[in-house]
Amino acid sequence: MTDAKKRKGLTLMQRRAVTGLLFVSPFIFGFLVFYVRSLWMTLEFAFSETSTEGLGYSLSFVGLDNFVNAFTQHPRFNQVLVDSIGSMVIDVPLIIFFSLFIAIILNQKFKGRTVARAIFFLPVLLNAPAVFQALETARAFMIGGASAAPSGLVDSLAGSASGVNIGYYIDMLREMGMPMAILDYIIGAVTRINYVITMSGVQIIIFLASLQAISPALYEVAKIEGATPYETFWKITFPMVSPLLVTNMVYTVLDSFVNSRVLQESYDAMFGTAQDYSLSAAFSLISMVCVCGILGIASWLVSKRVYYHN
Repeated sequence: MTDAKKRKGLTLMQRRAVTGLLFVSPFIFGFLVFYVRSLWMTLEFAFSETSTEGLGYSLSFVGLDNFVNAFTQHPRFNQVLVDSIGSMVIDVPLIIFFSLFIAIILNQKFKGRTVARAIFFLPVLLNAPAVFQALETARAFMIGGASAAPSGLVDSLAGSASGVNIGYYIDMLREMGMPMAILDYIIGAVTRINYVITMSGVQIIIFLASLQAISPALYEVAKIEGATPYETFWKITFPMVSPLLVTNMVYTVLDSFVNSRVLQESYDAMFGTAQDYSLSAAFSLISMVCVCGILGIASWLVSKRVYYHN
């Protein structure tokens, strides 16, 4: 009788699997009910030529003509797609490592920690469409002050006030023999620092939650054993937060493409003067395939180094 009860009961791994399935069930339901139908309609539009008839439309199958048009005839799509992927390759690692760095700092005990955490999350709120529109409207009604000054004058004053000569450091790194590829990446990172800070709010919160879930006993044992902070980071902190590297990477890649010029080109093709619904659908499908391919490769590479603690 006892053996029969044991066979009927769920194991720990099975209970965890059921809990995980229940957790993602709302997403699965929404995906099947809302997204699958939209994806099928996008496929129909992408492989057809659309003609409007009054309040409706009709589709005629044209095969890959819209995709060929996107890559060979459209004047901007190729460049926009390459630029978006290139920017993503630079921005995603910067956002991930910057978020982890800031999360480690915010996890320390110091006065004003709550205010500091709120400040780093403010860009997420300020980028909300309603808040952003309100700020733009308020700025449009402002008269005088810094908003009335020429942008070049403001930039020159900011540069002189900071006292930092960026060219000096670039020349110094070049004379030290740093490869141009790495130097170009550093320059790109410096020019994108405002964007990186703006796009790191959610990732910082995810990393911060992961850091707070690490048992303090691990750090106490490491300190007793004489581990340095460098060793503690690579042996305890980084392995324990590594599962969320994949989560943050997926979120960052999707977020970067949502705000990319590729989707803007798709929007312009559909609602612009041309109103080419089929070409817009082709743009969207190409963007989706690129995102899925990048996520698949990046997730496979990162998952090989992920440590899962049970």
